[in-house]
Amino acid sequence: MNATGDTWPWRLLLAVILLGMAAAIWGAVQKIDYEWRWYRVPQYFFYKAEDLQKAPFDGQVSAIDGQGRVTAVTVTSAAGEKAVLEVDSASVKVELEEEVFSGDAVGFSSSWKMGPLIMGMWTTIWISFVSGILGLIIGLLTGLARISKNFTINGLAAVYIEFIRGTPLLVQIFIAYFFVGTVFNLSRNVAGVGALALFAGAYIAEIVRAGIQSISRGQMEAARSLGMTMPQAMLDIILPQALKRILPPLSGQFISLIKDSSLVSVIAITDLTKSGREIITSTFATFEVWLVIAAMYLIITSVLSQLVFYMERRFAVSD
Repeated sequence: MNATGDTWPWRLLLAVILLGMAAAIWGAVQKIDYEWRWYRVPQYFFYKAEDLQKAPFDGQVSAIDGQGRVTAVTVTSAAGEKAVLEVDSASVKVELEEEVFSGDAVGFSSSWKMGPLIMGMWTTIWISFVSGILGLIIGLLTGLARISKNFTINGLAAVYIEFIRGTPLLVQIFIAYFFVGTVFNLSRNVAGVGALALFAGAYIAEIVRAGIQSISRGQMEAARSLGMTMPQAMLDIILPQALKRILPPLSGQFISLIKDSSLVSVIAITDLTKSGREIITSTFATFEVWLVIAAMYLIITSVLSQLVFYMERRFAVSD
């Protein structure tokens, strides 16, 4: 019997459990006295913005050239100056040879723009990315410092790790923005990214330290016996092997960093979480917005997880 045949009862059991959970959630939702407003959510992904086009000077409408949904309205001044305004055909408010004055409405031009949910998601992604890269650099250097035989370097690294891991991230963000940011005149984005990078760096440092120490000491001794310096042996022999071992916990740390980035909303950075709160304030669609935001975070972290799985498979092939 093949592997699929051996596991079909467990697949069936998994499907039953998931269907049972879905039914339980559906039943609970039905008991809630709440009016669902899903129709309000799509406009916060993308929306059609209308910009009022005004006559730039006093003059006369000398031409109205309609081209499908867009109409070009030409305004000519008494001195012969011309201005062509493109507006939606259905919104034209002037007629040919009509006199207009500076600031008069000619029509509306519409265009699709990204809503606050997409803008907030983009902010979350770039803050997490930049913080993750900086945190990786900080963690790598601190992890190497933790295995250093120099007492001062080792001690400073240990103090940094213990302080960061022993205090809440929210408190660290407040300190970074209201204290350090005020002293050095840092923007909220710099303070937020810095706090996240230092937070991630402390945890990555311990992951790096554990990964390096999991490699047999004999490999370092063999590399040194071949004439390699300590940095050369670390870069060419130890770290490549350690990277394969620490990749899963590193991915977990980066996924946690994406979720932890929601805390920067407390210092008025308009990330995905803050965008959601602002939308709820204007729509009162509390459950719908939070469910959508949760799904968006899940999509981001799932893409990262799949990327890490791909890298793990590539490393496994290269062994």
